[in-house]
Amino acid sequence: MDFDLATARPLLERTPRALRELLRDLPAPWAELNEGPGTWTVFDVVGHLIHGEEADWIPRARTILDHGATRAFEPFDREAQFAASRGKTLNQLLDEFEAARLHSLAELDALHLTPELLALEGCHPAFGTVTLGQLLATWVTHDLDHIVQVSRVLAKGYTEAVGPWRAYLRVVREG
Repeated sequence: MDFDLATARPLLERTPRALRELLRDLPAPWAELNEGPGTWTVFDVVGHLIHGEEADWIPRARTILDHGATRAFEPFDREAQFAASRGKTLNQLLDEFEAARLHSLAELDALHLTPELLALEGCHPAFGTVTLGQLLATWVTHDLDHIVQVSRVLAKGYTEAVGPWRAYLRVVREG
């Protein structure tokens, strides 16, 4: 499937609501689950999504539009959420993510992107040449990847509790 901003934007718009409905006001044990040492809790994932709104998608889109491939993207700290989220609640992070995403979408809309602009190239510090369309397709896919991760982390909280049904529940068997 080719990237199309008009069909991708609704997914970007829905991610904060999907996470809010799934995670808001959950009892503490759910927010603290992870998949083992070195893995993220749902709290960490939401913090990571906030950092992406601040430092990844729109800033990198602007870098492509302003500099093309002549200037590499700023490196992205994939663990910045640990310090930035300290002392906050999951509900606070969900609110922050929703506000940050609304701001990002307003900025995206203000760019008035055309197919020609989506074909513009930028420079990723690890991948080299990428297009604006690829960046935005990755934004959508990144959201979906983390929605899957959140669902998997929550499901694995009941890995033992489901007993023999574990044989039928791929989400707790794989990972």
